[in-house]
Amino acid sequence: MAPVSESAPEAIGLRTHPLTGLVQGALWAAAASVGLVGSVFSGDGWGTMGPLLSLLVALVGGLLVGMGFGFLTWAFTRYVIDGAELRINTGVITKASRRIPYERLQSVDIAEPLVARLFGLAELRIEMAGGKDSRTSLRFLTLADAQDLRRVLLAKAHGETDTAVALDEQRTIITVVPPQRVVIGTLLSLDFLFAAVGSLVLLGGALWFDQVIVLLGGIIPLGTWLVQIVGKRVLQQWDFTLSRGANGLRIERGLLSRTSQTIPFARVQGIAVKEPFVWRRFGWQRLEVDVAGFAAHGDDDGTDSSSTLLPISDGPLADAIIAELIPGSAVESVSRIRAPRRSWLFAPIGWRYRWVGANQSTFVAREGWIERTTDIVPHRKTQSVELRQGPIQRRRHVATVEVHTPQGPVDADGQHLDELDARSILLDQLERARVARG
Repeated sequence: MAPVSESAPEAIGLRTHPLTGLVQGALWAAAASVGLVGSVFSGDGWGTMGPLLSLLVALVGGLLVGMGFGFLTWAFTRYVIDGAELRINTGVITKASRRIPYERLQSVDIAEPLVARLFGLAELRIEMAGGKDSRTSLRFLTLADAQDLRRVLLAKAHGETDTAVALDEQRTIITVVPPQRVVIGTLLSLDFLFAAVGSLVLLGGALWFDQVIVLLGGIIPLGTWLVQIVGKRVLQQWDFTLSRGANGLRIERGLLSRTSQTIPFARVQGIAVKEPFVWRRFGWQRLEVDVAGFAAHGDDDGTDSSSTLLPISDGPLADAIIAELIPGSAVESVSRIRAPRRSWLFAPIGWRYRWVGANQSTFVAREGWIERTTDIVPHRKTQSVELRQGPIQRRRHVATVEVHTPQGPVDADGQHLDELDARSILLDQLERARVARG
């Protein structure tokens, strides 16, 4: 497939890469094998064919079915670029044409799943303004063609007449997180330590008491948790690079599967600052971001890695990035309303660390003594505000205020505040949101 260029005709009908079917087959084969192994660990066994034959059947069957489906998808998929929109035509029996006006484009990201990466291919993910159907994907293009098409679409989306050099492609590196720092941060996280120590204790107990079958039921969940932590925080965040362009930040990350994700400035709905117990001794933080539309679909692997703005960072860098995305969000300058002592019944220790506050630009909520979390929401991004008070809360004269944002890691709640303070916060935040939206 020829790359899209400025000299291309006004309307171009193109297919994705011919190896799409092969990559799709490999993905299906891998999924079938993982499903088979998972069923074995859940107690279903290998069936009558035995382990090797069952695994072979899963691999070959998944490969053949996936290749057939992938080839049909490739044969009946074309995308067209013209002066007003991107059109993606699909369908073997039922035809469908997805039309994406350039003015509705929010971001264009590139994902390189491991199997596709082995063939030098990539998936183009196109985000539009909208709800759960806001993402459209093109599987698969060569990496060069995907980058070329992203450049053209971004140029058209931002009204640039010269698509050869899109302004958003001229980027400045903000930071590169070394892999060794990601590994160290993971090793010093309490959930990793609990999973690792628990797995070792159970394994040692199983060997000491010769009760391998009985204790295996505990080792497998802990081991699975351990693998998920390493996969999510180390493999997915490997060689994490954050850069700045004219219209947003870009994140590139991943050891096995590589992704290039854009976070438009205008779509940031809020930021959560995570400070695990051990990390606070070193002044480290993790930033997670609510981006409109991302949580509606998430990553294909089922993780929330698309919400990670920085996997590990020093305080000054984190503060600078927060200030760039949410101007006027200085957390330490907000006036604070703390949870009263009588709320100890709901959190015997944690009540001391709960407070909310606001300034002219943002609403801030903080909680947590093992992992401290600070949620920051711009007033103009507030969707609604809710006051909740259960029967026990009424007896203790406390209430909870929730500032709603799109689904994501940001959870700006003032839990178990004095009931009069909670009502005042509710009314004040509604007024701030109204004024901020003009």
